[in-house]
Amino acid sequence: MAWFIVARILFVAGVTYAAVLLQPIRIGPPVVSNLAFALVLSGLIVGFEVRLREAAVTQLLGALIGAGIGLVIARTIGAALFWADAGDRRVVFLHSFILLMLPYLGLVIGARKGEWLEPSRLIGLFRTSGPGRRYKILDTSVIIDGRIADVCETGFLDGTLVIPQFVLKELQFVADSPDSLKRNRGRRGLDILQKIQKMAGVEVTISDVDFPDVREVDLKLIELARSVQGKIVTNDFNLNKVAQLRGVEVLNINELANALKPVVLPGEFMKVFILKEGKEYNQGVAYLDDGTMVVVDNARKMISRTIDIVVTSVLQTTAGKMSFGRYIDPGALAQAQAAQAQGPQPQPAPDREDSGVRKARPAQTV
Repeated sequence: MAWFIVARILFVAGVTYAAVLLQPIRIGPPVVSNLAFALVLSGLIVGFEVRLREAAVTQLLGALIGAGIGLVIARTIGAALFWADAGDRRVVFLHSFILLMLPYLGLVIGARKGEWLEPSRLIGLFRTSGPGRRYKILDTSVIIDGRIADVCETGFLDGTLVIPQFVLKELQFVADSPDSLKRNRGRRGLDILQKIQKMAGVEVTISDVDFPDVREVDLKLIELARSVQGKIVTNDFNLNKVAQLRGVEVLNINELANALKPVVLPGEFMKVFILKEGKEYNQGVAYLDDGTMVVVDNARKMISRTIDIVVTSVLQTTAGKMSFGRYIDPGALAQAQAAQAQGPQPQPAPDREDSGVRKARPAQTV
């Protein structure tokens, strides 16, 4: 880092010496005006150099190639207009405008499309036409969560997993946190990445594409997904909503987990282990294997025991599903299951006397 500072000092000193010696500014005191001009100009150049350090190599190379192509096209157009009157100021302005516009357009377009200079993209240009690569961009939350490794191991997630460099920086920042909880989460995320990279059949790539103008990591993920036409894999609810508003497809791990939970209908019987006491009177709380909470009435006295319950209702919330049930005695449970297996029984026809129609009785003689 020290030689960077020395190089900048030498550069500023060289520009200042040249400006004071040659005096390109003729306004005011020559020494003061040229010294100020040199300091401002060298400061702008140093600031531009600092911004360039944050850009990806592919963006820099794309910008240089684009600017060079634009300059060549501008010179070609200028040479083709040899027949125009060079003394006319409109022609001179047209030449200057073309010479400035085309290199600028090439610079901007080349910087924005610099990812096409990656070797994988260049090789793909010479392959036979077929379906494009499907990119799945992982964010920090889904890496720390860890369930993405199990999904990849099952083979349900195809395509190329893209891990941006700014996500790795955020993950490293969490792993170096003084808070022990955050530090353990960050290290867990790094272990999950190593596990995914070692899986057979899973293609993982580290992307150096960055967006210096965007500070938030979530917005950088959205811009990267739009540039490569990929999908974001996350379990962040806010990122999910913002990405959908920006027209980016999202694969939410929480939604996948909720969709894979078994369907429980009211009236079904199940066995649950009562773990703790509920909030309401005489309630017990149990959990299914997938983490679904089951609130059981009349089960407070059955804590730490496995009991049979009947499901009364199912509630769908933003955090998942919640089931409600009722504990019944084993004898009543057997009778209910037998009645459910036999189906509805036909009811006997009501008696006429019970229905309100009385039969005519013979008159009694006295």
